[in-house]
Amino acid sequence: MSFGEFIFLLVVAAICGGIGQSIAGYSLGGCFVSIVVGFIGAWIGPMIADELDLPRFYTMTIGNKEFPVVWSIIGSAIFSLIIGWISKGVRGNKE
Repeated sequence: MSFGEFIFLLVVAAICGGIGQSIAGYSLGGCFVSIVVGFIGAWIGPMIADELDLPRFYTMTIGNKEFPVVWSIIGSAIFSLIIGWISKGVRGNKE
C-alpha cells in the first residue's frame, strides 16, 4: 500500500465514521476519533453481515484491500450508539 492509498483509506474511514456518528446521534470526538470509529465500524459491520448472511454493498478497493463502505457506516453507527449509551449512563450516575 502506497502512502497515497493509505491517506485515501484514512479519509474514507473518517467519512464513514463521521456519517455513522451522525446517524447514531452521538459525536465521540474529532477527525482522529472518526477515523478510529470508521475502522472499528469496518470491522463490526461486515462481521454482522456475515453472521446474518447479508451481501456486502459498495466496497472500495484501496491498495488491494476491500473497504466495505456501507457496512462500515452501519458498524460505526452501532459502535457509536453503544459507546454513547455507556458514557451517558456513566455520566448520569456521577452527577
